[in-house]
Amino acid sequence: GSWAQAVLTQPSSVSGSLGQRVSITCSGSSNNIGRYGVGWYQQVPGSGLRTIIYGSSSRPSGVPDRFSGSKSGNTATLTISSLQAEDEADYFCATGDYSSSTVTVLQARGEVRQKP
Repeated sequence: GSWAQAVLTQPSSVSGSLGQRVSITCSGSSNNIGRYGVGWYQQVPGSGLRTIIYGSSSRPSGVPDRFSGSKSGNTATLTISSLQAEDEADYFCATGDYSSSTVTVLQARGEVRQKP
């Protein structure tokens, strides 16, 4: 039989000026993002992962409200409404993938950087 690896796609890097609105997309398929909730995780260099968004659009307590998440079809989006210096980090999206009665966890990585 045939076998294909499921993939989530994020832009490798997104940059913005302080105070600017920045969005990161995570694209998949109807077997993963289209079927399950999406989590977004932030990793500042030298630190552990911090959950920014869970269930596609829910924000844990303590996460600034400038972070928001949404999902439309097979694409999830993380938006930072007003970019701050401390938001410069790597961001991961993660979700499940359903194929042949097996659920696999998928993740993709992108980064947010300030414009010089």
